[in-house]
Amino acid sequence: MMKRRDFSVACGSVLAASALFSPLAQAQAKKPEEGSEYLVLDKRAPVEAAAGRIEVVEFFWYSCPHCNAFEPTLDAWVKALPKDVSFRRVPVAFRDDFVPQQRLFYALEAMDLVDKLQTKVFHAIHVERQRLDQPQAIIDWVAKQGVDKTKFTEHFSSFSVASKATRGTQLQNAYKVEGVPSIGIAGRFYTDGSIARSMDRVLQVTDYLVGQVRLKR
Repeated sequence: MMKRRDFSVACGSVLAASALFSPLAQAQAKKPEEGSEYLVLDKRAPVEAAAGRIEVVEFFWYSCPHCNAFEPTLDAWVKALPKDVSFRRVPVAFRDDFVPQQRLFYALEAMDLVDKLQTKVFHAIHVERQRLDQPQAIIDWVAKQGVDKTKFTEHFSSFSVASKATRGTQLQNAYKVEGVPSIGIAGRFYTDGSIARSMDRVLQVTDYLVGQVRLKR
């Protein structure tokens, strides 16, 4: 994962992606341990899930190579989630220059285009090496994907999208996110690749915590 302190340099010294997806058979056989594989928040974070549903949040950054590597695994996991689990993505902003990509996500969300373009954004940045970190570059790229440029620009520049970006940063801080990709569960728990030692284990820990929340409802 990319840790918060590493973001002073966009892709500074971080754990190798392979390390985050390495098999940890012995660890996976054990019950997840508080403090060593997940954290319990001192103060509950806000949730948007409807009553009776368990919210799971993925915190990510489009320019993070580990988020890109995690996306296929996460996508398959999300598709298999039980009906009482509500999943959503939240783009982080560890610095002000992350905000354009926050707005990119929320503008796509407002236009119901996340499912269509989420993977393409990652591909453009990490495979095609496009610089999608400035508003005009983002708007031009989205338009090349066949999206109405005027409508996207309106959403991208809207007060609604700006407000969602602000709330996203507030939620990131409420969960005390230390790096991406990472997961918040039910406004109560937090885990990431640095804590759990692999992103596969992160998802196993998340499944366990969702089950614990379900049992205690």
